[in-house]
Amino acid sequence: KQWYQRRVAITAGGAPGGYGAPGGAPGGYGAPGSYGGPPRAPPPQQDQLHTIFTGVDKDRSGHISVNELQSALSNGTWQPFNPETVRLMISMFDKDGNGTINFQEFGALWKYINDWQNTFRFYDRDNSGSIDQNELQTAIASFGYRLSPKFFALLMNKFDRTGSRTISFDDFIQCCVLIQTLSAAFQRKDTNRNGWIQINYEEFMELVFSTKI
Repeated sequence: KQWYQRRVAITAGGAPGGYGAPGGAPGGYGAPGSYGGPPRAPPPQQDQLHTIFTGVDKDRSGHISVNELQSALSNGTWQPFNPETVRLMISMFDKDGNGTINFQEFGALWKYINDWQNTFRFYDRDNSGSIDQNELQTAIASFGYRLSPKFFALLMNKFDRTGSRTISFDDFIQCCVLIQTLSAAFQRKDTNRNGWIQINYEEFMELVFSTKI
């Protein structure tokens, strides 16, 4: 599958971004990155990127909206690509804050999507087109996060939208990005780097509402 067809079929390669030490750090968090995963996709040629951008930009506005990107992406199922995942990705690369992606911003987004698809395929060990709990646990652990089986069961319940006890590509992205984002917010408070923080109720609410998710 290619991530761009008439619909776009996305890719992943080591969880993009992150912090900490590969392989897990004390306190249960580490560094999502390319450690232990597949190589990242090479950057696309400008001509190829422009062709893809034009195919997604249906109204020829020079900007890609959430709806345009969602309709261009495929998650390997018959369901629409998760709109929350699309919104999350656009917010990450929308540098001017207008809620859309221009051509300059699209290059980074395109590579990000392809890196994620490579990662997804790498950890989909049975080539089923989805991630089960064991595969999810392997992926998250390789990104450097040390979490309990109980927590992984919670993740499966939250991100399994089909009731199949598996997670599709779009929900896998959302799951991993949320873990990374929340862990980074926690780390900013964990000044001793021991996996513990002490905050009051208002500080907790501030932590949650100031986190860009």
